Amino acid sequence: MDYRYATEEDTSLILYFIKELADYEKKLDEVVADEKLLKEWIFDKQKAEVIFALENGKEVGFALFFHNFSTFLGRAGIYLEDLYVMPEYRGKCYGKGLLKTLAKIAIERGCAVWNGGDWNKPSIDFYLSLGAEPMKDWTVYRIAGETLKELAN
Repeated sequence: MDYRYATEEDTSLILYFIKELADYEKKLDEVVADEKLLKEWIFDKQKAEVIFALENGKEVGFALFFHNFSTFLGRAGIYLEDLYVMPEYRGKCYGKGLLKTLAKIAIERGCAVWNGGDWNKPSIDFYLSLGAEPMKDWTVYRIAGETLKELAN
């Protein structure tokens, strides 16, 4: 199994994986990202990173992540926004390989932790099998769109 960082030339592939994940989560209608936005935010502004899992040179999964910061720990962490492996490649350890690669990146960068979502039971079971621990007493909230504009005013 091989893994590689995405480059700007992969923008359409990143969007493809985002849409595949959204379709899997039955949220495809919520995707407003397009190639222009992804290029701007991932590559021009360098606000996120993507690694791909490869089988025989073909991208079969991806992880999109970015840095956050823990004031209690006094260091950056890695926030895992998306992890997705194409259905026909599941069960071949690509998801685990992506997480292992992410763990190596975190260690190389001196990062503390990574976070993930809480709705997907198979994913949660997978994280738990790797020794991940749920953070008790924490809930993630989102303010976006018009609500964010109203707050800013």
